[in-house]
Amino acid sequence: MMKFLLLLSLLVSSASSFRLSPRPSLSTKLHEGFGLNIPNVNDAEEITPDLLLGEANYKQWVGSIEDNSFLNRQYDVLGRVRELDLLGVTVESGLLSNLEKQGVDLETLESLLPTLQSLKVLEIAGKNQQLLLNLLAPPLIEGAPLLLPVLSGAVGVGPLAFFGFSGGLLGVEYLLSSTHATIPFVGLSAAFYLGLLLVPLAGVSAAGGAALASVKK
Repeated sequence: MMKFLLLLSLLVSSASSFRLSPRPSLSTKLHEGFGLNIPNVNDAEEITPDLLLGEANYKQWVGSIEDNSFLNRQYDVLGRVRELDLLGVTVESGLLSNLEKQGVDLETLESLLPTLQSLKVLEIAGKNQQLLLNLLAPPLIEGAPLLLPVLSGAVGVGPLAFFGFSGGLLGVEYLLSSTHATIPFVGLSAAFYLGLLLVPLAGVSAAGGAALASVKK
């Protein structure tokens, strides 16, 4: 009898400890990728290579492909200024003395700094440093030995020289436009393409004349 009760208790304890595991529920979520690993085209970080994420990574990647790329190339401003002896050329041209005659001195130049800061000129130049060094600096520095004597003479004459030069450039632009002149051999509009150079130069010259007129003592 005792053996029967012991066997019965073992069967009951075994039955209570035995549980059926629940059947896993099937997911009803639809996958449009059909099981394929298709990148999300709306996520730029997912579809763009790591090397192309960020300006620094992009420049480093371009540098690994092309050593002398325009993106990483930098015009040697100080080196060319020293080689061309532009400081000596500036002194010999008489530009500094002519500026002093027109009332432009160190104090005048310092007074322009707040104006440049308010116009965010320095900030814009800092953000476009690569473009300025590689696009604008080379023609200005390489042509400085020829331009400085001309600029010195214009400063010596005064604002009238700058206004006259600006008017002459605009007159040439008007002449090209009225005659519908074209560039030889290519047939492109001279008024449009040369105007991209003439009109900005006329604006810079007029601004220079206005600046001289405003500081002249």
